[in-house]
Amino acid sequence: MRVLLVCLVVIGVFIFVKAIWVGIATRHNGDFESEKVDIMARRDFLIEKEITSPQKLIEEMPAIVGSQFQGEWALYSCSMLSAALVNTTLIYDEDRGANIARIDSLIQMVMSRELRAYDRERWGEDPLETLDGKESHVSYLSHLAWMIGGYKRIGGGDKYDELYHRLCETMNRRILESPNMNLPTYPGECVYVPDMLVAIVALTVYSQQYDGKYYSTVCQWIDEAKHHWLDKDTGMLASFLPDDREGMYGEAPIKGSYSALSCYYLTFIDEEFARDQYERLKANFLQKRPITGFKEYHDRRCWLGMDIDAGPVVCNLSPTGTAFAVGSVTYFEDWALRKKLLKTGELAGTTWRRKGKSHYLLADVALVGEAIMLAMRTAVEWK
Repeated sequence: MRVLLVCLVVIGVFIFVKAIWVGIATRHNGDFESEKVDIMARRDFLIEKEITSPQKLIEEMPAIVGSQFQGEWALYSCSMLSAALVNTTLIYDEDRGANIARIDSLIQMVMSRELRAYDRERWGEDPLETLDGKESHVSYLSHLAWMIGGYKRIGGGDKYDELYHRLCETMNRRILESPNMNLPTYPGECVYVPDMLVAIVALTVYSQQYDGKYYSTVCQWIDEAKHHWLDKDTGMLASFLPDDREGMYGEAPIKGSYSALSCYYLTFIDEEFARDQYERLKANFLQKRPITGFKEYHDRRCWLGMDIDAGPVVCNLSPTGTAFAVGSVTYFEDWALRKKLLKTGELAGTTWRRKGKSHYLLADVALVGEAIMLAMRTAVEWK
């Protein structure tokens, strides 16, 4: 009985201390101006951790996930920090020159042979040395193109223009030559729609910078999506698609993590469609009790489990789905919900501040999560 009492007291003290910690850590959350100090402190932490040698960045990714995911996570870390640097430049209108130089460094990291090795190993050829070829490489190429688009959006010069033109021409050609306007991330696998959406985002940004070039492809892809790739139960964009017209995707699950990320990418492409998908995301995946967040499964409960895409699912909530959802929540200025989601993030992540820099303790395990969260909580229009 005494042991049980002691355990209950310890749990009670922990909950009390955690509640105070969350309250203090999130007291300034509300909008971009009130959060500026925290946003910049997290930005500076990521700059310090990511702008390094390519190999060192890859080694920051947990070895337990294997070399492919180490490479993917390193790519995503660079891509999301790059997006966050564009966002903070547009929001606060400062550090423009420094942020251009930082994105330049991130682009160089992504272009390195070390970082693109994961894609080269899966496809059996180098993504940048085979731009005239037919293999997809869509995930690697699209993130690199999107980063160059962001670099130019805040005033970067013509340093990468030749590569930028070739990347977008290659993606556009391969999309139009594919059976259903979709390209697989890796050979022999289905199309992961959020990965494909990055290519459409990159072409959208490019078209805004070059008099609408390739915009017809963007419009055609979105039209196909609206008419053929929506789940009949939720009305949401499919999470997976076959890489041919004959394949079936109707039985593939609609996942919270994929849907939330797709909603974010759609804000760059078609704001009306993005808002429709955002409202459906909230209707099908938002959970307000006992903790506010987004579920991984809309059609079943999972109080405790593990999902390859979402990570540990606790109280139905998807860690990655909730983080990605912050992007569209922020873009559509749903400030009340955003404040609750940031509290959930603090509850799960726990902010650590040191020497003017901030990060969630989880960043020591998964740096990519910190970069994603910063990009999502600063999501703004790039036009």
